[in-house]
Amino acid sequence: TREFPYIWDELTLPISYTAPRDKVEALLIEVVQRHTREIGEMSSEERAELAHRYQVRKTDVTPHVFYRLTDNWLELTVRFVADTHGVRELKDAISRDLLVGLEQLGVTIASATFEIVGLPPLRVQAGGTAGEAKSGDGGHDKRRTPHHA
Repeated sequence: TREFPYIWDELTLPISYTAPRDKVEALLIEVVQRHTREIGEMSSEERAELAHRYQVRKTDVTPHVFYRLTDNWLELTVRFVADTHGVRELKDAISRDLLVGLEQLGVTIASATFEIVGLPPLRVQAGGTAGEAKSGDGGHDKRRTPHHA
C-alpha cells in the first residue's frame, strides 16, 4: 500500500423489504461520493494501476450499490475506493451521515431480532377485574386443585 495509496472497500446496510430501497440507494451513493470526491478524480495512470492490482476490467471508481436478498432483509452494499490511511475515519463519517439521512427518510436499519421476531399484534380486552381469568368458558378457571381432584 506504500506505493499505491488506494483500496476497494465496502459498507453494508441491511434494510426491510418494505423500505424505499431506491431512496436508500440514492442516499448511499450521495453520501459516499461526498466523502470520496477527491479519490474519484484520480489520474488515468492511477486508474490503470487500480485495475491491474485488483484484476478488474472496469476502472470506474465511482461508488456502486449491490443488492443481496436474504430471508430477513435486503442488504445494500456500497463499494467504493478509499485511501489506505484513514479508512476507519472515512467509514465513521459515512456512517454518521447515513444515519442522519436514514432518519430523514424514516428508514431503520434491519435487525435480526426485529425482523425475525417482530412484535405480534396485541389485543386489549376491556372489562373484568385484574387477575380474573379470561377464557372461552366465561372466565371460570377449571384447573385441577386439591379440592377438585
